[in-house]
Amino acid sequence: MDQNAIFAVVADDFAAVNRTILAQLESRVPLVEKIADYIISSGGKRLRPLLTLLSSGISGGAIDQRHHKLATVIEFLHTATLLHDDVVDTSDMRRGKPTANANWGNAPSVLVGDFLYARAFELLVEIGEMSVMNRLAIATRTLAEGEVMQLMNVRNPNVSEAQYMDVIKGKTAILFQAASETAALLSGLSADECDRLATYGLKLGLAFQLIDDVLDYDGDAAKLGKNIGDDLAEGKPTLPLIRAMQTAPEADAQLIRRAIRKGGLDDMGAILDIVHSCGAIDYVKTQARQQVEQALAQLDGFADSPYKTALASLAELAVARDN
Repeated sequence: MDQNAIFAVVADDFAAVNRTILAQLESRVPLVEKIADYIISSGGKRLRPLLTLLSSGISGGAIDQRHHKLATVIEFLHTATLLHDDVVDTSDMRRGKPTANANWGNAPSVLVGDFLYARAFELLVEIGEMSVMNRLAIATRTLAEGEVMQLMNVRNPNVSEAQYMDVIKGKTAILFQAASETAALLSGLSADECDRLATYGLKLGLAFQLIDDVLDYDGDAAKLGKNIGDDLAEGKPTLPLIRAMQTAPEADAQLIRRAIRKGGLDDMGAILDIVHSCGAIDYVKTQARQQVEQALAQLDGFADSPYKTALASLAELAVARDN
């Protein structure tokens, strides 16, 4: 199943989510609408709302307006974090376009991110399911903690693999987990089924971020829609670099340590050679593959359906993608 076939499983519901997103961007402040619409409409994959809809349908029950609102909430939470992250990281390109902060400045970007958080929780009140609201409140707090942990690790070459995994769980995988788990809760699935989908989402999110970090050293800027080497430029010790420092010759490891401490791209060419030659890229891809296998195992207890097939294909695409 390719990406188009996956989206086709929930095509009508996905269209309803897009309509809900556009309706909820309405504001009496024109600049709020302008910036929010810019970032929402800038060509993102919408994987998280897709995951929400597929997880909503796997039980065989009907997907209704509450599920559409939930998928919108998930997308708004994700988009708010992007607006804030681009300010924190001083990024100037995302999805092949200038970031909102590059176009309008930091202050409006942060405040529109706040607007999207507020809209998300207004929609949660409308959904009216306390277990869903509680889970997403925890996820939102965990997202913030993950971003702060990542900020604390900037320009620190001594970050361990375990610390790195803790960061990506908080800043990325937690929202994938929340998307699948809250969909299950809203659909009235059993506790075991909710746990299975929560684990599926978590493992999918970890695999997605691992490959994202690989692509920063092994990707095509035109396909990615962002600059190659952004993580190194910001002094972020992601797993390709952590693994390379563990396995490369000492002189190469020291070069990576110095590059992380100072940031920038002066040593980018040499570091690209190192992470490939020492097997770091292949190692991270293997770690991502293991996460996908664990995600797929969580689907075994569900009856066969187009939704189950699509969720399995979505996990496979997480490690096969090049953007």
